[in-house]
Amino acid sequence: MNTAVVIFPGSNRERDLCLALKRATGRDPLCVWHRDSELPSVDLIVLPGGFAYGDYLRCGAMAAHSPIMREVKARAERGTPVLGICNGFQVLTEAGLLPGALLTNRTLNFICRDVHLRVETNQTIFTCGYAAGQTIRVPVAHHDGNYTADEATLDELEDRGLVAFRYCNAAGEIDDDANVNGSAHAIAGIFNRGRTVLGLMPHPEDATDPLMGCGTDGSALFAGLVGALQ
Repeated sequence: MNTAVVIFPGSNRERDLCLALKRATGRDPLCVWHRDSELPSVDLIVLPGGFAYGDYLRCGAMAAHSPIMREVKARAERGTPVLGICNGFQVLTEAGLLPGALLTNRTLNFICRDVHLRVETNQTIFTCGYAAGQTIRVPVAHHDGNYTADEATLDELEDRGLVAFRYCNAAGEIDDDANVNGSAHAIAGIFNRGRTVLGLMPHPEDATDPLMGCGTDGSALFAGLVGALQ
């Protein structure tokens, strides 16, 4: 399985992501610079976390217009799976590959901590390594992770089963205290209509190595992708 990680000026989680992908696939992913205009043939494209272009204008707004994003969008339209994590999720919304937007956390503070997520469906290539309804623990590290969309979009996400993960407590219950950034419907991650694009704010790549101290609940996401795409 061949993967590509797109790097923007200000990306800072690409190293963690590359290590997680190598652990899952046995291969080093290809790192692609934002100014490149072509991608080799790969099975998965990933946009890492960080602060692309320093988060000037809006988080992900400038990165969405990088030369490489034209090719990412073209590949996504042809069905190549795309995963955006944290800042990568923000870039995907700004590029129009996912609906909605990520606003400033309701606390107005940067949040860096472990959170619990409920897996809403396992009928996708991204979540097939989990059980539907399973609760997992992974880290978050963001200032602008408050997912928002108009009511029609939120209704569509719910009706089509396009919510991937929700913030929850350790028992898997949705409550306001567990919704760390105030996201609408406690949404932590969503799919596009074809479920071939996933954006999520938490960092599963940082929960794949027990030496990191964050557990390994993120490993099943990458292992599931390998099983689905090989």
